[in-house]
Amino acid sequence: MTNERRVLVHPDKQSLAGSVAARFITKTVDILDEEGEANIVLTGGSVGIGILQAINDSTARDMVDWARVNFWWGDERWVPKNHPDRNERQAREALLDHVSVPEANIHPFPASDEGDDLESAARRYAAELAAFAPFGASLPRFDITFLGVGSDGHIASLFPHQAGIREADATVLAVPNSPKPPPERLTLTRPVLNGSERIWLVLAGPDKASALGLALAGASRDEVPVAGIKGRRRTVFFVDREAAAEVPENLIAPSY
Repeated sequence: MTNERRVLVHPDKQSLAGSVAARFITKTVDILDEEGEANIVLTGGSVGIGILQAINDSTARDMVDWARVNFWWGDERWVPKNHPDRNERQAREALLDHVSVPEANIHPFPASDEGDDLESAARRYAAELAAFAPFGASLPRFDITFLGVGSDGHIASLFPHQAGIREADATVLAVPNSPKPPPERLTLTRPVLNGSERIWLVLAGPDKASALGLALAGASRDEVPVAGIKGRRRTVFFVDREAAAEVPENLIAPSY
């Protein structure tokens, strides 16, 4: 089994979302057969939420035994629980509210109106991760982790030239000074993300082409954080044709 990075190019954003949704359903069914349960890390952004909507719209949606799927998030904006910008709310509206996943299987980051300050919220999410880890481990087994990529190459809320991308010990970070609004956020750290069995990076649009090209060409993770991301078993970039404009030809996979 290889864990090299590969790039799958789709004609446009709509076909990208539909293709990833179909692959997600098939792979999750396989994981449930093999492991008994699945842990999925979600991302926000228009492409990430679009994929969740495509999963919900799929005629194969209910092939998945959602009662055995746990959902986590890679990062979250520090806003009130029902704020429209929360990744959690968007994911619920796109998919989670429409499938039979138990509420106990949904693990959102704390919200700004739930009584914690930013630092204590990070500690609370770290404790929840530890509480759901298998015996002898410190984290859940993340089977599929979705990540978006910013035009600056950031992933989750780990930004270029900030200390967060270099964090090696903590599992969850409070981000008080995000260069992208809102300034306060919570995020998983790079070692946690890289502990995932499979990382699926999803990105679309011409503004992502430079960051993707630099990452695949070996840029520094401090300069382009996505360059430091690699799953244990597989790392796949699902992109549209515009985002693939600067990808080396030898990295573009003809098929998965």
